[in-house]
Amino acid sequence: MRRLLHPFVLVVSAILLAGYAYVAARLTSTAPVQAALAAPFVMVWILPVVYWFGDRDRQGRVHEWVQALSFLCMGWLSFLLVLTVGRDVLLLATAALPPLAAVHRLLDAAGAAWVPVAALVAVCVGALAALRGPYVRRVDIPVEGLAPDLDGLRIVQISDLHVGPTMRLAYVQRVVDMTKELAPDLIALTGDIVDGSVPRLAPHVAPLEALASGDRAFFVLGNHDYYSGAAPWTAHFEAMGFRVLRNAHVTIARGAARLLIGGVIDFAARMSDPDARPRPDLATDGDARPAFRLLLAHNPKIAPLAEQAGFDLQLSGHTHAGQFFPWTFVIHLVHGPHAAGLSRRGRLWVYVSAGTGTWGPPVRLGTRP
Repeated sequence: MRRLLHPFVLVVSAILLAGYAYVAARLTSTAPVQAALAAPFVMVWILPVVYWFGDRDRQGRVHEWVQALSFLCMGWLSFLLVLTVGRDVLLLATAALPPLAAVHRLLDAAGAAWVPVAALVAVCVGALAALRGPYVRRVDIPVEGLAPDLDGLRIVQISDLHVGPTMRLAYVQRVVDMTKELAPDLIALTGDIVDGSVPRLAPHVAPLEALASGDRAFFVLGNHDYYSGAAPWTAHFEAMGFRVLRNAHVTIARGAARLLIGGVIDFAARMSDPDARPRPDLATDGDARPAFRLLLAHNPKIAPLAEQAGFDLQLSGHTHAGQFFPWTFVIHLVHGPHAAGLSRRGRLWVYVSAGTGTWGPPVRLGTRP
């Protein structure tokens, strides 16, 4: 009972209750339909109780199906709310314009029935786009003064894979196969690789071990990796052969050039250590100047600190580029110039991945994984 009174659950409950009250009032006045409409809201409400506050090690396939269904309901409700608001805006606009009286009557009479259908179509299209992934996005970064031996260096970034209820073994294997085909010089895992415990997900992340051969594979933890257990996952990825960078760096040689690869912890590290914070200044080597400095940081908001520390390129994730409408626009309000794709801050280049997988609803609409 105490877990149900957790602030997070209370906030989620309040948001869902308000959303349900609005949508139910605007789309139907029939009690049975309103009752049926409550079902997906209840499914989404169950998610934090069953998943985030349950014993993940004991959750079986039934729990995972419940979580996956809850995530799909979450996506449908997101589209449903946006379309309901859009319909209401159109109703207000057409009511104020007599020439559009016929449009107003049509929206008022039939629009309510089409809103749930349109939301369902959006979820289906978005789910198909997400599950057909991943996709390769090739980005050339024009670094000034780059050493000739580093020109053409190929880095494959895997970020926000979110192995868990909806991202499973088959998807991870596709990621690994596509990565091998690209023949990268370096592989960078920039956080949020897992959503669950090592005992539950170890078989599903196992294909990633094939990418860790040699001294070319690096990993920094994201906030969801911390939620899932930073210490056991760090040990697991190190056992697979990945170099886990926690406010640390390594320097490797490529011909006559030196390449520094730094990595920082995530802001979520404060969950277990209130004094922990990402320190790009500790992820470099001070006065020594290698030919190129690369920083792996899950959250793009670290960019100002990375610039101060003298890095040339920062690879991040976290934002998913919004993942689907309307969050594809909202994310730019939250993360500004470093919300998605390639941007620059002074001499620092920042590339923010749209995510290799999906979190929450396995839906992509307006972005590609």
